[in-house]
Amino acid sequence: MSRLNYHHLHYFWRVATLGNLTEAARQLHVSQSALSAQIRALEESMETKLFERSGRRLVLTATGQRVLGYANDIFSRGEELESLLRHGVEPEYQQLRIGVLSTMSRNFIEGFIAPLINQPKVRFSLHARGMANLLNGLANHQFDLILTNSNVTADDQDTLWQSQLLARQPLAVVGPKGQKPTTSFPQGYTGKRWVLPTTRTELRTAFDGFCSRWNYDPDVQAEADDMAMLRLLARDTGALTVLPPVVVKDEIARGTLQEFMTLPNVYESFYAVTVKRQFVSPVLTELLAQHSG
Repeated sequence: MSRLNYHHLHYFWRVATLGNLTEAARQLHVSQSALSAQIRALEESMETKLFERSGRRLVLTATGQRVLGYANDIFSRGEELESLLRHGVEPEYQQLRIGVLSTMSRNFIEGFIAPLINQPKVRFSLHARGMANLLNGLANHQFDLILTNSNVTADDQDTLWQSQLLARQPLAVVGPKGQKPTTSFPQGYTGKRWVLPTTRTELRTAFDGFCSRWNYDPDVQAEADDMAMLRLLARDTGALTVLPPVVVKDEIARGTLQEFMTLPNVYESFYAVTVKRQFVSPVLTELLAQHSG
């Protein structure tokens, strides 16, 4: 592979971020044919395809997505430096790209990003994905951090990744307001219907273990692996559920649902996962520091 041509890389970056060759050529004041030639030269120097054509659209390949992540870091920092040198001021705003596990509690996510809401010089985007796509996106620099309720363990963790515990939420039995059993578990829960996390989740494993200790067999009406769906089922079916109270805090505040009991020594943990970089956005550093306690 020949030495990287940053001029060609910049052209690739503009096309990839705009998603349109014609518009990129117009903004760069070059012809489409010249721009296409520059990108082909970059692909030849890298010995890989960066784009594939889908009809009249250019679509990034898997390698192209990864190259775009690095190009974002390179040229966004370059534009900040140019602004500082020319005008003696910091860039107008800082951008933060956050990936979130699609099954996580939206209330927890809302609480995490709350410090960003009133910062006029911060822009952020949220992207819901499955765990594998989140980790791939983080590795490819598509995200600055990801939020998950599953820790990145040594078995599936690249040494470049860093995981920070943000919070541990107790797991509780939640049900309709005014229907809390007057006797203790399990006697007061005989004949109750349940909507529960699916069997492959850590929350369900913890609840099943708790039931086994009491020789209790729950009557499971429905299952869901998505916290938003579990929240709706708990609200609308009249059945009991097991989840962190933060998930249904609005329903509890309105008196629709009620916390019946807290499961002893059972928690759901929430993590922020980042990748080691030479430069870390100040807004990201500050955000994680606010949640480190």
